[in-house]
Amino acid sequence: MMKSQKLINDLNEYLNEYPDEYLKVGKVLDFVKNHNNCFDRNNWSGHFTGSAWVVDTSRDWILMTNHIQLNMWLQLGGHAEGNSDLLAVAVKEAKEESGLESFKIMSSKIFDLDIHQIPVFRNTPSHLHFDVRYLLETKHEEDRLIASNESHEIAWINKNDVIDKNPESSIARMLDKMKRY
Repeated sequence: MMKSQKLINDLNEYLNEYPDEYLKVGKVLDFVKNHNNCFDRNNWSGHFTGSAWVVDTSRDWILMTNHIQLNMWLQLGGHAEGNSDLLAVAVKEAKEESGLESFKIMSSKIFDLDIHQIPVFRNTPSHLHFDVRYLLETKHEEDRLIASNESHEIAWINKNDVIDKNPESSIARMLDKMKRY
């Protein structure tokens, strides 16, 4: 439980800021409190991921990846791999998936939270991702982007075009939350 206490505190703080998301936050709190291996990728009931909603300094552009496995445009992110510091996971994944090295952490608070079902893929059964998302900023540098082997492509998407790339409610929610920054 020690390992997850910071996340529990952060989730409670998130709930205070977004009380309308209480059902989702409750499910995430229940999961973290009842699964000692919640940060481990091989927990097939679900596991935590850390994601980065990356904006440029103008706040007009979002850095997104066209994910190979899911075949959709998403924010950068990945598995916790046993690390309970999900902000560190989000920053590491942003670097690995973009080829960029420098990110400004806009806040150490949770920016968004999502629970989503991951479909069966090769030898991996269907499972839940408990995705904790953070807001990062970096310079808009097209020529420095390098897509990882997990992506078809990585690109800066104008905020007005993001919903055309991915109309999911969690993407729309993050676009809306950006207005606070």
